Amino acid sequence: MKKRDKIIFWVATLWLALGMTSTGIVQLIKMEEEIAMMTRLGYPEYISTILGVWKLLGVIVILIPRFPLIKEWAYAGIFFNMSGAIFSHLIVGSDPFELFGPTLLIVLAMVSWYFRPPGRKLAQNLVQS
Repeated sequence: MKKRDKIIFWVATLWLALGMTSTGIVQLIKMEEEIAMMTRLGYPEYISTILGVWKLLGVIVILIPRFPLIKEWAYAGIFFNMSGAIFSHLIVGSDPFELFGPTLLIVLAMVSWYFRPPGRKLAQNLVQS
């Protein structure tokens, strides 16, 4: 793996982890603004707890070594979570600025996934088994 690819992977992955961790914590502590936004989007308050836990678990899985199958699930979960956020904002007519966060996180997830090292890829590990 090229040094450039490693740098791209770690920069994208660390920014993704920071973004998912911060939003996960905001959802777990049920910050007033977050609950108001979730309600405006049409979701019940308890969904914040579920999303917050999943986000934090996804960050842990993406950062730890090994477990490539679970990593694939974590990246997919982030993709579904953020694409759901984007579409939810579009459906209720949110300000375009509110699309920035989930769009950035979905792009970071795709970049992180694409540039992940061979040891973190599912196909690579299946061949070695």
